Formats: sequence, structure tokens, C-alpha cells
Amino acid sequence: MSAIFPRCLLLLLALCLAACTTVPIPPATVVPIVQPPRPAPRIALALGGGAARGFAHIGVIKALEAQGIQLDIIACTSAGAAVGALYAAGNNGFELQMIALQMQESEVSDWSLPDRGIFKGDALQNFINRAVNNRSLEKLKRQIGVVATDLHSGEMIVFRTGNTGMAVRASSSVPGVFQPVSINGREYVDGGLVSPVPVRVARAMGADFVIAVDISAKPQYGKTESSIDVWLQSFAIMQQSVSRNELGEANVVVRPSLPDIKRTDFQDRNIAILAGEQAVAAILPELKAKLQALREAP
Repeated sequence: MSAIFPRCLLLLLALCLAACTTVPIPPATVVPIVQPPRPAPRIALALGGGAARGFAHIGVIKALEAQGIQLDIIACTSAGAAVGALYAAGNNGFELQMIALQMQESEVSDWSLPDRGIFKGDALQNFINRAVNNRSLEKLKRQIGVVATDLHSGEMIVFRTGNTGMAVRASSSVPGVFQPVSINGREYVDGGLVSPVPVRVARAMGADFVIAVDISAKPQYGKTESSIDVWLQSFAIMQQSVSRNELGEANVVVRPSLPDIKRTDFQDRNIAILAGEQAVAAILPELKAKLQALREAP
């Protein structure tokens, strides 16, 4: 009996050890670390003022769309505000061109007895509102900021909500040419007085990359034969000085060549649109390289 017990104990121990060696040990679970996708850079278009020269903005938009460049934010002043609002409403470049070519100058001009301006501006406001189906700024398809100048304080105001046509009218009201626009008890005039090409507004709206479009009339091409010519020439000189520093903050500046197109000339729309397309083609290698570098930056 005494000899059997140790043998049984050894046998039991051997069975236990054998059982232990045959139980598989599951491998450690490796949980992969998944990096969240990097958000695409938000690209803004800063559209400057220049009256009838603003048709060049349409060519710029057409050319950018042809390259598949998605524009998320529109910051705009004066003539740029008119094009910017129509674009933010969902019209592509070709649709903008059709609107421009079909537009009659009388649709946006309403002469008045001189009363702080020779145009009232109601016609422009109504034209824009019809074109955007009376949608307010905040209900347009793209984020938009429309720049105007507070006539009494001289401060810049950026309209991002409210009546689209009225905001464009305020932004486009060149002093002495258009009557000031009254909104909520304040009067506003052309945004080009404070931000001819609103690059900083685009940055404040969240842009990572800003494409600025400068269509300002260069003083060396200006005419000074009438009172209006003198005023517009003075305005061009002032805008050139104001915009110099702000344009330096854009990632890319597009400058359509428009030496023969005056601010008051609505006849050469196709020429201005083509100039916009050509200007984008000229800076396209730089634009693509900078966008690629931004997308690949750590």
C-alpha cells in the first residue's frame, strides 16, 4: 500500500504536466493603430474689385474648375462680390459665363438725379437676388464673405448672413458713383476702400490656402478726361496702395492682363473672361506645386 501511493501520486503529477504542455497559449492580440484621414486643405478664392473688369473672375473660376481645384470659401469685394455671390449660389464657370453674356447693362444700372451718387443700386441688388433665387448669404452653397466699408466709421464689415443682393450692392457702391446703402441704420460703400482683394478675410473664414485675383485697374493705364475718369483713377491709385501688403499674404496671386479694358466697359466681356483663363494658365505650375506641398506637409 505504501509503495502504491507514491506511484499514483507521480502518475497524477505526470498527467497534469502533460495536460499543461498540450494546452495552446493564444497569441497576443495586436491592435493596429489607424491614423485618422488628414482633412483636405480648405481653399479660398479672394476676388477683388474692378467694375466691368470683374468678368475676368469668371475666366479664373472656369480655369480652376478645369484643373479639378475645389473652392470652399469665397471672400469678395465690389465686382468680385457680384461674381462671388453667383458662384457661391452653385453656378459653375460655364454657367457664370452664360449669365454674363446674357446680362444687359441696363439690368444693373439705374440712373438717378445726383444724390451722393449717380446710380441708386437697386437694379444691381435685384439682379443678384433674382439670380440666386432670393437666397440669403448663409443659404448659398459655398461659404461666402462680402466686404463693404462702414461710411461713418471707416471700418471694414464682412457680410456673411442676410440679403445677398443688398450685401453685393453695398460692397459695390463706389463713392460718388453709387449711392451709399443703408442697412440696419448704418450706411455702407465699396469694400475696395478697406480691402481691395480680401485675402485676410479669407484667412479669418478658415482658409488654409488662398488664391487671390487682382483685377484692379493699374494707374498707368487710366484715363483722366472727365470727372468720373479722374475719380476712378484716384480710386485705382488708392486701391493699389491699400492692397499691396494684403496680396503678399496670399499663397498665389492671379493677375489677368486687362490693360485695354476700362472699369466702365461692359462690351469686352469675352476678352476679360479669356484673360482670366490665361492668367491661371500662367501661374498653374506654381499653384499646383504649392497645393501639393501643402497636402504632403507633416
